[in-house]
Amino acid sequence: MINIKVCVGSSCHLKGSPEVIEMLKHIIKKYDVEDLVELQASFCLGFCSQAVSLKIDGFQNSENDQDSIVLHDVNKDNVEELFVNHVYSLLNL
Repeated sequence: MINIKVCVGSSCHLKGSPEVIEMLKHIIKKYDVEDLVELQASFCLGFCSQAVSLKIDGFQNSENDQDSIVLHDVNKDNVEELFVNHVYSLLNL
């Protein structure tokens, strides 16, 4: 299962993390991957100047070790593109 954590710390909240979470709920349903992708809110991920930040983990990298990706500057206009490129592509569907 791939886990997406959306920062809801002060900076990310002010820059739109609630909107990003709502968009991601819709996108996960749209791509019919509710059983494969878990969405969570997370307090500060430590990238306040690059808000809104997402941490994606629970996938295997090329060496078969757990790995994670952190995306920055996520917003309602780019969240679906980032989902397709960085989450959906990991599902190998």
